[in-house]
Amino acid sequence: MPLRTIALSLVALVAGTACAQDAPQTPELLEKWRNVSFYTLKSKSLEGETVDLSQFAGKVTLVVNVASRCGYTPQYAGLEKVYDQFKDRGLVVLGFPSGDFGGQELDDPKAIREFCTSRYSVSFPMFEKVVVKAGDSQCEVYQYLGTRTGKLPGWNFSKYLVGRDGQPIAFWASGTKPDSKEMIDAIEKALAAEASAPAAPAAEAPAKSG
Repeated sequence: MPLRTIALSLVALVAGTACAQDAPQTPELLEKWRNVSFYTLKSKSLEGETVDLSQFAGKVTLVVNVASRCGYTPQYAGLEKVYDQFKDRGLVVLGFPSGDFGGQELDDPKAIREFCTSRYSVSFPMFEKVVVKAGDSQCEVYQYLGTRTGKLPGWNFSKYLVGRDGQPIAFWASGTKPDSKEMIDAIEKALAAEASAPAAPAAEAPAKSG
């Protein structure tokens, strides 16, 4: 068997077993993100423009680390389906390309846009390629989500659900499909909640996994 085939098989094995990683929760990080709303953060669009996430305040947000050359890439179709189904009720899906796992994301933003649009008709907001793993280069969005939930992606297409109040509700690993009953039920429940309703700190709630 060729070495490349063996290597790819090992990558697939790791992807199947590394559903999620424990996020660092140092006193400094816990203090930094204590009582912070997701909707106070900023990021950059796939085209490099600054995006203030406050524009999504009051919505329910599904945050996903995406990749164009992954075995889970067909989940783009499920994400678009869920977005189309619930966007009029207040759901938004945010896609964050990342090459952290197996180098499976393209480097060119235009190529990423062309791929997800032409292959999967993606219409939800897409952001610049980021680092989701813990470390000095980690995107603040993922530092926040990891600190607040205790979980970070272990592979591409991991998912966080954020409530209308800007507090993380749940985490699902790559294997949980966007249109699974588990996720749809959680989205429905979050959409039914009021934006002003108080929420328990996510770090104290059990994170979902799949």
